[in-house]
Amino acid sequence: MTSPVDLTLVAEHRRGHGALYDALNCGRINVAGLRQALAMLPQPKAAGNRLVLPVDVTNWLRPDAPYSPDRLFCHVYGRSGRSSDQFIPGWPYSFVSALETGRTSWCQLLDAARFGPGDDIAETTAAQVRRVISDLIEQGQWEAGEPDVLIVFDTGYDAPRMAYLLDSLPVEALGRMRTDRVMRRPAPTLKEYAAAYPQGGRPPKHGKEFRFAKPDTWGDPDTETVRVTDRYGTAKAMAWNRIHPRLTTRSAWIDHTGELPVINGMLIRLQVDHLPGGQYPLPVWLWSSKTGMTSGDIDLRWQAFLCRFDLERTFRMIKQALGWTRPKLRSSATPGRSRPDPPASPSPGSGEGFGTSARNFTARPVHRNPQLSYRAG
Repeated sequence: MTSPVDLTLVAEHRRGHGALYDALNCGRINVAGLRQALAMLPQPKAAGNRLVLPVDVTNWLRPDAPYSPDRLFCHVYGRSGRSSDQFIPGWPYSFVSALETGRTSWCQLLDAARFGPGDDIAETTAAQVRRVISDLIEQGQWEAGEPDVLIVFDTGYDAPRMAYLLDSLPVEALGRMRTDRVMRRPAPTLKEYAAAYPQGGRPPKHGKEFRFAKPDTWGDPDTETVRVTDRYGTAKAMAWNRIHPRLTTRSAWIDHTGELPVINGMLIRLQVDHLPGGQYPLPVWLWSSKTGMTSGDIDLRWQAFLCRFDLERTFRMIKQALGWTRPKLRSSATPGRSRPDPPASPSPGSGEGFGTSARNFTARPVHRNPQLSYRAG
């Protein structure tokens, strides 16, 4: 899409560009009905025949619109390392999609929500995921007895806090952790504590520190797996059970009432031989809200996380091929009326499933007002 004129469904657009922008600014859309329609469609299954929903943010950059409301500073990665990263004004959008299984990069978008200046990213994302899960359950996409829905987050989200906010739903939170995190081991049992401290005292709430950057604090892993892959060579995964963060009444938990919770989970460290682009492979730390996993469950989690990057390829397609961010819109509410929410998951290579084929986008001719005269030159 090169302009908003491509959004029209008629063969020829008989109005001017100004009239179309005015229609987008003053138009409306039944957002709840659209979400239910997307949840009603057949959903792809992955990772052991379960729903896998990655969540990520992409930005509609508007640096040339100083008078547009609700703009935030959006983080944009540079091409020559982290030192070239920039913060550009724009509108950040959070997308939730469903991953497919097999060798395909297609994923089915389910919801999109814009972050406002006063929104808490974790709470807003949790409300969005809760809304999507409720729609999927209402439409019969998940029933009691089936595996929990796997929600996959990247480093920008605090996985333990997301697991706490989504505790009432049949979901499992899986997210990547920063390499400088410090977490805690499980607290010792009363018998272990009595043997270690015969003089008595109050039992501790947390165990010893687990520093990601210090291998001497890791100890022996509870589970280890080794798999040979085509793209990454040998993939080695180590997992520790019941690892949790030590929460304090600061930052995101400053308004928490009562005793701070202990959010146990499974910590996974993934190390591969090489990357497809030839870069040096750094270890990846993952945290899952499910505990007591087997070696097969561990492999399933890190494979599901790697498939999360399909959503980033979808971002590239809707921006470059579909031209989602091409229109120069002024109002922050207008992009929600022109976003390309797909009604079906397209098949690889077909370019279909988005209402209009991505390969068949052609500009509609704009008819000028015949009552006005134009001079050449």
